[in-house]
Amino acid sequence: MHKVFLGIGGNIGDKLNNFQKVQEIISRKLGKISATSSIYETPPWGFHSENVFWNQVISIETILEPIELLWRIKEIEESFGIKSGDERYTDRQMDIDILYVDQEYFENKNLIIPHPRIHERKFVLVPLAEIAPDFKHPLLRMTNLTMLENCKDESIIRKVEIPPESPLQ
Repeated sequence: MHKVFLGIGGNIGDKLNNFQKVQEIISRKLGKISATSSIYETPPWGFHSENVFWNQVISIETILEPIELLWRIKEIEESFGIKSGDERYTDRQMDIDILYVDQEYFENKNLIIPHPRIHERKFVLVPLAEIAPDFKHPLLRMTNLTMLENCKDESIIRKVEIPPESPLQ
């Protein structure tokens, strides 16, 4: 069984519904969700858009190996309108990134684990430090909390207030 951290985010469409739907799909197709961070409102990263993002980190337990996990994630993203080969930084309903798989390092032409830009992105580090502050990056040998404290990204990150009746609570 692998412990996997996924970053999920989107900035268009019904965000509340999209996050609810993606968590249901992740549970069915990838593995049991063991932890979820709060959802954070963040500015776009790497491009300009009028639409702010919602971002969250989810921890799952899965039997899937990294490449199978990646292909299933691509199928989920396609169900939200992202096609393979689409522009990397653009508005989207839902994007899913593999952040960590256990303490593994994995690299091939399609995938690098841990995600190579974790330490540069507050929109990943804030929710990651919320649910796994002491988890150590296997290459940088720093905890998520230490990486957040050292992050040079000056983006303003705000916690989203989710309605109490929402299944995301």
